[in-house]
Amino acid sequence: MSDGWAESADAWVASQGDEGDFGRRWVMDAPMLERVRLRPFRRALDVGCGEGRFCRMLKAEGVAAVGIDPTEALIDHARRLDPGGDYRVEAAEALGFEEGAFDLVVSYLSLIDIPDVRAAIAGMARVLAPGGRLLIANLAGYNSAADANDLGWITLPDGRQVHAMDHYLEEKAGWIAWKGIRIQNWHRPLSTYMTLLLEQGLTLTHFAEPPAHGGDPVRQARYNRVPWFMMMEWTKPA
Repeated sequence: MSDGWAESADAWVASQGDEGDFGRRWVMDAPMLERVRLRPFRRALDVGCGEGRFCRMLKAEGVAAVGIDPTEALIDHARRLDPGGDYRVEAAEALGFEEGAFDLVVSYLSLIDIPDVRAAIAGMARVLAPGGRLLIANLAGYNSAADANDLGWITLPDGRQVHAMDHYLEEKAGWIAWKGIRIQNWHRPLSTYMTLLLEQGLTLTHFAEPPAHGGDPVRQARYNRVPWFMMMEWTKPA
């Protein structure tokens, strides 16, 4: 059964443009790059790279990046935009790289798209070099547990808008549609991710729930009422 990505690839590329959507451009890009700039990484793996946008940003920072994604149309687009880049059609659950091949592994809003997250996290830890960093951006659990097609917002009888969620502790798949895109996302409680990462012997070295820092003021205020995303950095013991 399709997860919707192949059918939605063109619409996804159009929605991102050169600068990314609101959440990437005005919320997550800056704190993600801040972590990258803290140390001189040599070789990075971008798991679920999509159309290759963050790979190109890593390249601009002087980091040699390999991007993988299971959607062939997105990898084709990444190759067109960055002919000299290294982009491969590959699933996160079956990484074809040697142990310790990368000193930086990135999952930039891709864990929510991966069906077998247990295999994916184990693979990311395996290809991470001792002393290397696993940098993760993900939807906040309250967000993925909400009705995604209404972005979690409901209107109360008195006119107030509040954010609602339900069945937070259940791991579940759901469909979300916007701007011609229709894809399957996975909700998992934060405890699932934390447990899986700790089981790999990784150490949490950074955690944040970044606010929006620019863009349309109305959208910025909406994003900042509740933390839309979370990010984590994990270190593999040397």
